[in-house]
Amino acid sequence: MKNTILISILFLCSTLGWAQFTTTPSPALANTAVTLNFNKAGTPLATDTGTLYAHIGLTVNGAPWQNVKGSWGNNSTQPALTLVSGTNYKLDLAPDLYTSFGVPATSTITAICVVIRNSAGNQQTADTFFNVGAFQLTLNTPAENSTTIINSGSNFTISASNTGGNSSYVLKSNGATIHSNTATTNYSYTHSNLLSNQNYELVVSNGSTTITKKFATIVNPGASSETMPAGLEDGINYSNTNATQATLVLDAPLKDFVYVAGSFNNYQPTAAYAMKKDPTTGKFWITVSGLTSGTAYTYQYWVGETTPIANSPAMVKTADPYSTLVLSPFDDPSIPAASYPNLPAYPQGQEREVTVLQTGQTAYAWSTATTNFVKPQKENLIVYEVLVRDFDSNRNFQDLINKMDYFKNLKINAIELLPVMEFEGNESWGYNTSFHMALDKYYGTANKFKEFIDLCHQNGIAVILDVALNHAFGRNPMVRMWMNDPDGDGWGSPTTENPFFNTVAKHSYSVGEDFKHQSTKTQYYVERVIKQWIQEYKIDGFRWDLTKGFTQNCTAGDEACTNAYQQDRVDVLKKYADYSWSLDPTHYTIFEHLGTNLEEQQWANYKINESPSKGIMMWGKMTDNYNELSMGYPGNISGITSSSRGFTANRLMGYAESHDEERLMYKNLQYGNSASATHNVKNLDIALSRMSAIGAVSLLVPGPKMIWHFGELGMENSIFSCNNGTVNTASDTTAGDCKLDNKPQPQWINNWLTTNSRVTIYNDWAKMIALKTTEPVFLGTATISNSASLTQNIKITNPNLMATQLKDVVILANFDVSSQNITANFPYAGTWYNLMDNTTINVTNTSGPITIAAGQFKVFGNKNASPLSNPNFVSDNDLSVYPNPAHATFKLNKAVNFVEVYDLTGKRVLLFEGTFESQHEFSIATLRSGIYLVKTSNSLGQTSIVKLIKN
Repeated sequence: MKNTILISILFLCSTLGWAQFTTTPSPALANTAVTLNFNKAGTPLATDTGTLYAHIGLTVNGAPWQNVKGSWGNNSTQPALTLVSGTNYKLDLAPDLYTSFGVPATSTITAICVVIRNSAGNQQTADTFFNVGAFQLTLNTPAENSTTIINSGSNFTISASNTGGNSSYVLKSNGATIHSNTATTNYSYTHSNLLSNQNYELVVSNGSTTITKKFATIVNPGASSETMPAGLEDGINYSNTNATQATLVLDAPLKDFVYVAGSFNNYQPTAAYAMKKDPTTGKFWITVSGLTSGTAYTYQYWVGETTPIANSPAMVKTADPYSTLVLSPFDDPSIPAASYPNLPAYPQGQEREVTVLQTGQTAYAWSTATTNFVKPQKENLIVYEVLVRDFDSNRNFQDLINKMDYFKNLKINAIELLPVMEFEGNESWGYNTSFHMALDKYYGTANKFKEFIDLCHQNGIAVILDVALNHAFGRNPMVRMWMNDPDGDGWGSPTTENPFFNTVAKHSYSVGEDFKHQSTKTQYYVERVIKQWIQEYKIDGFRWDLTKGFTQNCTAGDEACTNAYQQDRVDVLKKYADYSWSLDPTHYTIFEHLGTNLEEQQWANYKINESPSKGIMMWGKMTDNYNELSMGYPGNISGITSSSRGFTANRLMGYAESHDEERLMYKNLQYGNSASATHNVKNLDIALSRMSAIGAVSLLVPGPKMIWHFGELGMENSIFSCNNGTVNTASDTTAGDCKLDNKPQPQWINNWLTTNSRVTIYNDWAKMIALKTTEPVFLGTATISNSASLTQNIKITNPNLMATQLKDVVILANFDVSSQNITANFPYAGTWYNLMDNTTINVTNTSGPITIAAGQFKVFGNKNASPLSNPNFVSDNDLSVYPNPAHATFKLNKAVNFVEVYDLTGKRVLLFEGTFESQHEFSIATLRSGIYLVKTSNSLGQTSIVKLIKN
């Protein structure tokens, strides 16, 4: 065992870094213009051909990374480098550092701090620092901002030298001066017999400039063996009886010791904060006492290993992997106060993320709508997929709350959010998740998110989260505790010792670091994530991202293996679904697999006959097929049905558009059929006029469906739209792929909601969704031709319904650029009802042609739709039915003149006519247990619908 191990952490410059960077002048001076010169050869950016950006700040008054320009990962606010020639770039900082960075003239600038990154944000240099000023100090031993692990009782030597003649040296440890030399150019001091952890500051002054260097020593305390109390989970365990204490648990195999450093010990942990080790599980644990109920504390784990493997740090400072709230020095400074009021302050002088611990928290008061929420049936889910960042101008949960009427009037019954777990950076799609149990603060507080969920439930809308559990990125604690970090910058990939992550991806769709899902430790972590969001946030379902990556059988280059049937991922994903259902038997489980039908059938048909019926919904990408139709070319859309995939029940969540594909309207305008002078698809209004027909042949097909946000308004911005308004496609390598850039929101205030061609799509889709979610015929089966065609004829039937009900539907759509006669082939003659406008036709010849104009459609039913499918009927937030659930009777809080009760098949089961005052008692004793809709009308003719549960 080594007696002394020097480890490098975040702000240590790599040797490689200096070879690529210089400054003009050298050294840089604070009061003059400075040019940063960068040669990308030999760096991770060597082959990148796009724009390079500088994440750049200063060391001011001894604190690094101050006055940073812009925010991490935001290309619109961070400076771009200028290509000089070949691999050489520059960045001019003028007229001087004080002015360029907005530093007060009374402050002292001693270094430039910089990371160079590419436009996609997936490649970057190490943190690099340049001394500023003619007076320079070199810390010879140890390295600046390093931590050295020592054995108790060891000695520790500090040595330094300076330029410019004799200077004054003052050495402080834990805030107290322990040694000084008033005049020297070469300083050395040995601190003897160290028994406790030390935080050092070496303060050096030449009379006009003061430079401070920081470093630390950690005493290896070992880990005392003591049995952990029963019933504890990894992470924070709050006491139900004692709000002055909390027990922390960390699973860190192969590590020798762990300190807990936090605001409760001023981030100077003594031996009292060394975690114990449970002899059975090997987990580290400690009970932190003396806490004040309701006070927000922060902490980190300082995880040590005395004999790490090559290139692995001996100590890592990390937040808790099971954090439910983390503070970040990288991201938090640019979080708007309006989105997250009273954000706890990041602890000064620390580095990396810290975990927030708070005993005595007040539980959120959920409404009865949430506690009694009954999820919409899987079979008729209409899911509205939203990226919070791009939905409205404030980019937060409040924006969604403010638009609840918009969702409600569209009639969708579920909202799926792209990942909202703590991700790296602020303005992201969220798939670069770092802490899966923590809510990302950029979108708002936990209570604001719960308010949104509660409001959704009050309006009959389920909430589904997109979860990225295939991978994690470099800030994730379980990556960092076992990482390969040869340049010592605190970032790295997993080592062979890592119990959670593979060293290389075991599939061909590698993103970030690849979770080892066949590890029981990873499975425990995933199940804790599931539990957190179901129990704490009442989340109704998960859409699992990139499930192809949940295998251990393939390699990064083996596409055939990745896309083939893999039994290990079938088994582990069933295990995760089972755990979700053990917590909530009606929980929605959705896989983005996009694989073979043989494998997807294992999940879609899994436990389908249980009560309640299970079966995992599968992501059904049909973008190319529907886009062919919208552009005016033949398309085959038969794959939108569950039966085409071999699924026993309707478990295919089909979609024509999602977050991941090019937008239909953009391609309509770029590549649409322009052969007709009167119906040119490249014309905006013409292209918009075709989108209602896309809804008819997708949304109405039996089975769950998904809409990407603003498809219902015909948004035409490309997925590759850049922050500067240009469009860079995936093949454009000169400026980089702008797929992840912020996108413009619709013109809420200006004219989008009053533009007829856009509102027509919204209103038509709302009508279709109302039909889909209220008419039981759409729980039946569809027949669609398995061939590419411009004219679509879809038959939908539900044989379980009676002839007196709406049991057959015929959908006709013409995606040609000229009017067409379509042979309807009605199932039988008689009166057929146009369900979109309530007109009728008398069918005498079932094979007779129906004329459909270019880009238009018809939806015919054997009976008219029920009143419940009228999109003008909306739920009334001010109308209450109670008790709810009810047993024998219910009351309303308003006076009404007409009350109807419908079951979910659309059949009216009770009718009350008269003048009923508020609090009138309505009998439902004759009804069976279940869910009903109560439709009311008042003396003004106003109609409302509310949900009633009969128990």
